[in-house]
Amino acid sequence: QVQLVESGGGLVQSGGSLRLSCAVSGRTVSATAMGWFRQGPGKGREFVAAISASGGSTDVTESVRGRFTISRDNAKNTVNLQMNSLKPEDTAVYYCAAAAAGSPYSIPQRLARYELWGQGTQVTVSS
Repeated sequence: QVQLVESGGGLVQSGGSLRLSCAVSGRTVSATAMGWFRQGPGKGREFVAAISASGGSTDVTESVRGRFTISRDNAKNTVNLQMNSLKPEDTAVYYCAAAAAGSPYSIPQRLARYELWGQGTQVTVSS
């Protein structure tokens, strides 16, 4: 049984940093592309960042470019999201997700491309 478990969320002041981690069990983290999504209060779930199965390609949404970085630790079987210069509008529940099988070089952004989800971790940025 594959499980994704997020950790690292919390309360931080505007301008601060957090590092989210997603521990993958039941399969290797490099089996498919991995992504981070978020859902703010009263909003739909939106794409934040993704890393290809090959590990050689990453993508982040425009609103976090230059502030957020996605990475993968194959030895620990985790995928991480380093979040710097946090803003109040980054407040959301952050979800880790594993994509369905596909090209090792793809970095999917659409929710429908992801088949496995974690339970989410709350990130709150105060002004």
